[in-house]
Amino acid sequence: MQPSGILRELLGRLPRDIVIDPGAPSYESLRRVWNDMIDRRPAAIIRPGDVVQVSEAVRLAAATGLPLAVRCGGHSFPGFSTCDGGIVLDLSRMNTVSVDPNSRLAIVGGGALLRDVDKATAKYGLVVPAGVVSHTGAGGLTLGGGMGWTSRRFGLTIDNLVSAQVVTANGDILEVSDSSHPDLFWGLKGGGGNFGIVTRFQFRLHPLGPIAVGVWNYAPNRVTAALEGLSALAKRAPRSQTHSIGLTKSGLRVTAFHSGPDGLGYESLVPFGNLAGPGEGGLEDLDFLTLQSRSDDFVRWGRRYYGKGGFFSALESVSIREMADLSISAPNEDSEFYMIHLGGAVSDVSDDATAYTGRRAQFFWLAQAIWDDARDDEQCISWGRQAGQRLDVLSQTGNYINEQSDVGQAVAERAYGKTKYDRLAALKAEYDPSNLFRLNQNIAPAHRVSEPNTEQAL
Repeated sequence: MQPSGILRELLGRLPRDIVIDPGAPSYESLRRVWNDMIDRRPAAIIRPGDVVQVSEAVRLAAATGLPLAVRCGGHSFPGFSTCDGGIVLDLSRMNTVSVDPNSRLAIVGGGALLRDVDKATAKYGLVVPAGVVSHTGAGGLTLGGGMGWTSRRFGLTIDNLVSAQVVTANGDILEVSDSSHPDLFWGLKGGGGNFGIVTRFQFRLHPLGPIAVGVWNYAPNRVTAALEGLSALAKRAPRSQTHSIGLTKSGLRVTAFHSGPDGLGYESLVPFGNLAGPGEGGLEDLDFLTLQSRSDDFVRWGRRYYGKGGFFSALESVSIREMADLSISAPNEDSEFYMIHLGGAVSDVSDDATAYTGRRAQFFWLAQAIWDDARDDEQCISWGRQAGQRLDVLSQTGNYINEQSDVGQAVAERAYGKTKYDRLAALKAEYDPSNLFRLNQNIAPAHRVSEPNTEQAL
């Protein structure tokens, strides 16, 4: 069907004000996504306001036979939330968050951003473990797993998912939980957007307690020693504590975090300021919402990104040397290695309990090239890909699908391993046999032969 025919069909079946065509004043802004490398022009953008409109839009999209992209925060590295010549289902109007402090449960719309969730829960001193950039979409983050500052205490975002409302490929609206469609619920916990569109999440919340934060910088000639010290601290860290790093050619930035009422607080963070002699920086007095938005400008919309991530079972000397060497050859001052300390409650959950694979990991790492000029695309992507490949051979099996620029069946199989991938492929065949939801780290239905998604590859 030609784009003009698609628009006539959509406009005839959906409210006019939720269909954005290429001639609409808002089209140019709405078609944009976070990664400025991605420049695509969908035939139409649909902005539903409720689950019934989502269901109708899915049925119509399936009938056209054209690509369907689902957008929450528009934050994926490969630009999965848009497409050329197809339909974008933009959930941003469905962004409400309601909190019941007595039951410690939150209802989160499928189009909410992390900032929406954090603002709603922080009022009650509560938190759901999630990411560390506030303009990330809560939906996409959750479906890949979700990790952040409180994961060592409370697990991944998916570990706190109580139920979900899902629109499947045939337009059915399902209420999914451990007791209702448990197979689908298992697949949603790390399987990405392969099985349907989640229009509503229900999360379990936890008391955050007082927080403590410290930030220290170490010069390039002290990076190796500082990372060795960090490795030693990680082995004896309490669950109430975690840390992340940003390693660039300018040196190492360590952010240490503690939360909860165990009395350790700021005292437990002091050693992070003396990893290789005294670091530059110190303890900081800030609230959780400020912490959650500190990286927002650095990884802002309109920049160009390439990322490749993986898991370390431990932070070993060989990995430290590789990161230190590769950081020196980074193409600019902003390209970095990001790493966050996991373990704790994340590792309490059996690896078979969710589609997410990586429960035994102590660290997640990300080689992330960041730049602004399209003329630098080749050298920045080359560095990011090479850096990721060199760390990948030192990493454990399994991967985190949310932080990968490269796409294709090999990426998905590497993320899940054969046993889980086969189970996910069977689940896909049941809930999306025509592979309508294919703009993701795609899992092909078990009865189909998968091909690399070259349209989305960088």
